[in-house]
Amino acid sequence: MSKAFTADEIDSRLGPLEGWSASGTSITKTFEFEDFGQAMDFVNHVASAAEEQDHHPDIDIRFNKVTLNLSSHDAGGVTEKDIKLAEAIEEIGE
Repeated sequence: MSKAFTADEIDSRLGPLEGWSASGTSITKTFEFEDFGQAMDFVNHVASAAEEQDHHPDIDIRFNKVTLNLSSHDAGGVTEKDIKLAEAIEEIGE
């Protein structure tokens, strides 16, 4: 099991990840797209990346907005797994 990062460690690791923020024991970001179809395409790519990493985000879809929430529940907070998945999601969202 991975060790959860401290608040300072989370802030430091989120530095290069634009738009991500710490929220309690997780990190979150909302992505906005032109329409529902583009939002769903993005979600499907995120799902593939999550499966590859065996680490799955909470996903909230509101028409053209997708909010992702990452947390390592077994560690009780944000871990290296969450940061790696956020980095992969950033590449998808570009």
